[in-house]
Amino acid sequence: PVKCLSTFWVSYCMIGCNVIKWLGPDTRRVPFAGEICGFRIHGQNVPFEAVVLDKSTGEGVIRTKDKLDCELQKEHTFTIQAYDCGEGPDGSNMKKSHKATVHIQVNDVNEYSPVFKEKSYKATVIEGKKYDSILKVEAVDADCSFQFSQICSYEIVTPDVPFSVDKDGNIKNTEKLNYSKEHMYKLTVTAYDCGKNRASEDVLVKISIKPTCKPSWQGFNKRIEYEPGTGSLALFPSMHLETCEEPITSIQASIMLETNHIGKGCDRDTYSEKSLHKLCGASAGTVELLPAPSNSVNWTVGLPTDNGHDSDQVFEFNGTQAIKVPEGVVSTTLKEPFTISVWMRHGPGSREKETILCNSDKTEMNRHHYSLYVHNCRLVLLLRQEPTESENYKPAEFHWKLDQVCDKEWHHYVLNIEFPAVTLFVDGATFEPFLVTEDYPLHASKIETQLTIGACWQDLSGHDNDTETLSEPLTGGSARMTQYFRGNLAGLMIRSGKLENKKVIDCLYTCKEGLDVQLPEEVASSVKVEFNPNQSSLSLEGDDIESFEKVMQHISYLNSRQFPTPGIRHLRISTTVKCFNEETCISVSDSEGYVMVLQPEEPKISLSGIDHFARGAAEFESTEGVTLFPELRIVSTITREVEVEAEAEAEAEDDPTVQETVVSEEIMHNLDTCEVTVVGDELNGDHESLEVDLAQIQQRALEMSSSNVGMVITGVNTMANYEQVLHLIRYRNWHTEALFDRKFKLVCSELNGRYISNEFKVEVNVIHTANPMDHANNAMVQPQFINQVQHASVDLSGHNLANTHQASVVPSAATVVIVVCVSFLVFMIILGVFRIRAAHQRTMRDQENGKENEMDWDDSALTITVNPMETYEDQHSSEEEGDEEEEESEDGEEEDDITSAESDSSEDEGGEQEDQQGSSRQQQLEWDDSTY
Repeated sequence: PVKCLSTFWVSYCMIGCNVIKWLGPDTRRVPFAGEICGFRIHGQNVPFEAVVLDKSTGEGVIRTKDKLDCELQKEHTFTIQAYDCGEGPDGSNMKKSHKATVHIQVNDVNEYSPVFKEKSYKATVIEGKKYDSILKVEAVDADCSFQFSQICSYEIVTPDVPFSVDKDGNIKNTEKLNYSKEHMYKLTVTAYDCGKNRASEDVLVKISIKPTCKPSWQGFNKRIEYEPGTGSLALFPSMHLETCEEPITSIQASIMLETNHIGKGCDRDTYSEKSLHKLCGASAGTVELLPAPSNSVNWTVGLPTDNGHDSDQVFEFNGTQAIKVPEGVVSTTLKEPFTISVWMRHGPGSREKETILCNSDKTEMNRHHYSLYVHNCRLVLLLRQEPTESENYKPAEFHWKLDQVCDKEWHHYVLNIEFPAVTLFVDGATFEPFLVTEDYPLHASKIETQLTIGACWQDLSGHDNDTETLSEPLTGGSARMTQYFRGNLAGLMIRSGKLENKKVIDCLYTCKEGLDVQLPEEVASSVKVEFNPNQSSLSLEGDDIESFEKVMQHISYLNSRQFPTPGIRHLRISTTVKCFNEETCISVSDSEGYVMVLQPEEPKISLSGIDHFARGAAEFESTEGVTLFPELRIVSTITREVEVEAEAEAEAEDDPTVQETVVSEEIMHNLDTCEVTVVGDELNGDHESLEVDLAQIQQRALEMSSSNVGMVITGVNTMANYEQVLHLIRYRNWHTEALFDRKFKLVCSELNGRYISNEFKVEVNVIHTANPMDHANNAMVQPQFINQVQHASVDLSGHNLANTHQASVVPSAATVVIVVCVSFLVFMIILGVFRIRAAHQRTMRDQENGKENEMDWDDSALTITVNPMETYEDQHSSEEEGDEEEEESEDGEEEDDITSAESDSSEDEGGEQEDQQGSSRQQQLEWDDSTY
């Protein structure tokens, strides 16, 4: 309906929609003047028009020209004016009424459905808590009227969920939520307007459940795998701190890498302690008192070792073991400065003295000249002065009370002794003695001293106030050990004449693995970072959580060893958080994980070269001797598995298959020991020796020690330098009449025996030159051949290498008898072969007519050449191997075992003739074993 209102002379009326009835003038007030011919509407873009229905009465109607839309315009206002038909027939001089205002309101139709403002809704709640409102969903309706545009209700469509929604769209939980039961709920919610229209599309609501908030570090893996040789590895790349929305003002954290179970406290190079001193820059004069047992150094053989820690040479002392250091190993005099260094793990404390190192009288008086021992968690150095003219008191005992002595952990101790001053370094830190006691100097005596490790040596016939309760003796007689040590020792060294500097001490103590951090520039100034000396722990402090987390994400693990110790390294993060009141407002529990260092690809050290050769006796007796390893090669390889695509299958199929194949790669690394050992009888120093140019060894910073069982070269150096030094080793024997051969064994190793090469064995034969007069009546011996052998005796390596049997040398006095016997035996063998051959050929001709014989036998010019330097066994073995050598030569393949020494010798005249004779012998002595 449209409501019409006349403000002047038009009466009020109500008509149907889109029609307004206009009444003519009131005849009771205004006399009739004419007819009404039309209406005019004033206004812009008015969607209405007025039409006259009755001119005489002035009745008309207002109707719409277009469809009305309440959502575009709810109300229309305009003015209307009537005019008559005029006085003349042409309607001239028409009169207009005054303007009347018309107000039209458009009623709404419920044509639109509710629409949600968001495509989806998300919220996170903590388990075990009921919320008044978790989140609010909201929908809108495009209708213009209040009735149809208002959302009257919301509804959760998903059944059986512990949530409800009110008319305003607030969603809450109807029961306490449990994270273990459900991590996330997904709800479907719809909306209704007041006209009962439902939303065109329902909306999805996701509600995540968090466990009860506990402040802690989040987002890092408990297990972190480290592949050797890959550099640094980020430990916490995605770490963040959950503070449970507490306001934080400062945060402190410490990250600890636990490596005390590895070797001597962490991953260090396991070279010998003497080699490590050199690598760290220590000068000469260092003596290793606990060396790895070997043929030349064997006084530690009886001690139990801990071989479970990467072959690190750790010696165990349980209160019953002790060793005596041989005389001459240590030449320290207390009048000059010297250094004692040792790795020790000890604990708990004991009321009795436990001796690490002791130098005491060998017999009678039992005086302790100097010793290092542990007593009640104190480290004590006893330093008795030698006899002097004055009998004044002088410092004699230096005491340090240290927690490290009894904490059952590995620690590195260095004592710099320059009487009367003694400085102690523990793990690189300096400690001054808290107590120094004095004593008289020792009385003059000619008694020799005994240096022992793990206990003190004393003679029961004497008296000694320094000793305590005696243990059972290790040896018979009246001497025994006392003050036994209980714990682990390693790397016990004495260096005479010079003190150790701080740089060398730090190098000895530094680990090859540890924590590292590369600070981002934007947070470098906001977070304070501090490391401990061996970088096994670091501490962080800051006031901005975001910057603090960035620093944590840049903390990495690094292991610079080429072959690190595999296994677990535990990680622990301890955190303290403070709030505005400068007190600890939340408690962050410690976070734990571990780094798993994977097994490195272990190297295989291979020694190769000439392993069997002969030389003339004159060479052995010369001043230079015979070189044992002239063509030695040291090669190290690693074997690894790589994935490759199978190309053949890839062409036939769309998806190529991946296969694993094993490849070997040559790598370069250092050696630290090569040991040459005599196989068989020991060297007789009266007429034989192993020698090497000491200047060449010293030039390469290596050391050599020798004994009657062999020679040991030590020091960390490249494989190439070891090759050059081993090429120089010579064997001399100036009494070769009764010597026929000598055998030697070479073994090289790295990292104090962790990786050991193959045993490379060398056999050298002595060629005794025959006297020509002894062969004058021997018609079977050709003088020319004898001379050739004599000239070619410089190098028969090719012959010996081709023959795998052991070569023997016969004295010249027995040559004639052996040659005659061998000749007769060979003649009988050839005769038997000839008969067998003839019978075989007849049989083959009967079976296969026309078939050519592959092997012809011609005895018309039978020639037998005998080497007077070969025994019957050599000739017999060479005849048995003749077929194999002939087959190889017929195939045209080169012999693999020909060395450069053979090539050189083949250029000599004697060598060429010898090869020709050998080839002619193969042609004449053809053996057919087809009938066997």
